[in-house]
Amino acid sequence: MRPAAASLYAGQMRTDKGWRRFYAMGWLVSAGVAAVAFAQWLAYVREVEQRAEDAERSREETARRRAVEERLRIARELHDSLTHSISVIKVQAGVAAHLARKQGEEPPEAVLAIQEASTDAVRELRSTLDVLRRDDGVTPANGLGRVEALVRRARDAGVPTTLRVDGERCPVPHDVEQTAYRVVQEALTNVGRHAGPATATVRISYGSGTLTVRVDDDGRGAARAPEPGHGLTGMRERVTALGGRLRAEPRAEGGFSVHAELPTGPGE
Repeated sequence: MRPAAASLYAGQMRTDKGWRRFYAMGWLVSAGVAAVAFAQWLAYVREVEQRAEDAERSREETARRRAVEERLRIARELHDSLTHSISVIKVQAGVAAHLARKQGEEPPEAVLAIQEASTDAVRELRSTLDVLRRDDGVTPANGLGRVEALVRRARDAGVPTTLRVDGERCPVPHDVEQTAYRVVQEALTNVGRHAGPATATVRISYGSGTLTVRVDDDGRGAARAPEPGHGLTGMRERVTALGGRLRAEPRAEGGFSVHAELPTGPGE
């Protein structure tokens, strides 16, 4: 090869190597820039996600604080209105019973019933107020063990009432006990208010995975299902919240029936 051609060839080779180095450097720089951009994008995404989580947490805390404030307001209202009024009724019933005994007479059954009912009402109301103020999810201690007291109170109020328990008694969830107690309480209250002269039967049945509560009366009843008031609506809400079913309707033979089925767990 001639010296001039060899020199030209060598120069071209050096030029090609230089371009290859330049391209390689460009690729490295591009890769580095892409990596930095990707890292910045990930950091931005994480920052956005963190801001969203902080905002959601702030909303939850605000909602919880408002709920606590509302519960405290309701607790104050209940205490200032109901607790005082019920306490006055209790005191007056106690005074009437005391005066009757002082005169050598037996206090009227209605007065004793008022005294007992007001005592229980004050106890339940104070328990409810404690729950509202504590916000720890604990509910008042009313359950199946106090159904007999409800039946006795109905008798004292002038409604002959019997209690029947079917099946083998077994532990049931606390919220189920609470709901069963409230169903019996509201049903017997309605008997005393609306049934007129009547007798009532409370039946509690323990089944496989189900607790059934039924309250029947033979009073004047109604020709059709009543318009749901606060009591009936509250019963239905309590029962359905546990996945149960509630029927409240006139009986074909006269009177009224309240029938609740409450799940207690998986059946055998």
